[in-house]
Amino acid sequence: MSKRQIIHTERAPGAIGAYSQAVKAGDAVYISGQIPLDPATMELVDSSFDAAAHQCFRNLAAVAEAAGGSLDDAVKVTIFLTDLANFAAVNEVMAGYFREPYPARAAVGVAALPKGAAVEVEAVLMVGD
Repeated sequence: MSKRQIIHTERAPGAIGAYSQAVKAGDAVYISGQIPLDPATMELVDSSFDAAAHQCFRNLAAVAEAAGGSLDDAVKVTIFLTDLANFAAVNEVMAGYFREPYPARAAVGVAALPKGAAVEVEAVLMVGD
């Protein structure tokens, strides 16, 4: 019997590749990178960087809830940005989804992201059974 559980919710975008929205192994939940896709249309939100970042965190929150947790359970967040000039903006948006003590975090500048997105966010949570 596998010790991992695949997490899926219709409240977040479906996978656009060979991966799951999240995998739970014990108390750890590994949430795949979320780009600013609207789960209803599977299209990128067509607006500002802030709106795109908010969509990423809403998608993360939906997957976290499907796994039996919330963003309060995040222990590590990784943010990928195609333009590091958006670093301050993503900090402001992130602050609206997390409380102190904040999770560990990395922000990484990348050349490109799927579907031409400007931002992608992934997270690791620790949730109780």
